[in-house]
Amino acid sequence: MDIIEKKFEEATVVYIECKGSYLKIPDYMQELGMWVMDKGLEMTGLVYGTYYNSPEEVPEEELIYEIGFSVAGNIPEDEKIKSKTIAKHMVVAAIHKGPYTEVGPVIMGVAEYAISNGYNIVGPITEVYFNDPNEVDESELLTEVQFPVMKK
Repeated sequence: MDIIEKKFEEATVVYIECKGSYLKIPDYMQELGMWVMDKGLEMTGLVYGTYYNSPEEVPEEELIYEIGFSVAGNIPEDEKIKSKTIAKHMVVAAIHKGPYTEVGPVIMGVAEYAISNGYNIVGPITEVYFNDPNEVDESELLTEVQFPVMKK
């Protein structure tokens, strides 16, 4: 596994705050994508999930995460769809190739790398999705695992 240190460039995103099973993620992505198209926004490439806890810590119904896309354009206010600017920050990251359900070892490897290389992990894990499970076999899915970090 190749782990890199890099800057995450500032991005304007729209997102849905989610609670419960990860099995609902495809539905949230579809809902958000339809909303982006309906509002005439331009998707600028970042499709992500940020995960604030994990199935190892809480029951499935208490999982908290957000699903989002980077966009350009005039973002209208909405009760369910939120928007924000993610500031530029440093991350340690690695690419996982394969099913989403098998990303665990990459998450552990990136976290271990951060700690052993003098970083404090300063926020929740983010997964950036590079391709679509509706378009490629799950063995070809590419997911970048990112932890935001600061030097100790």
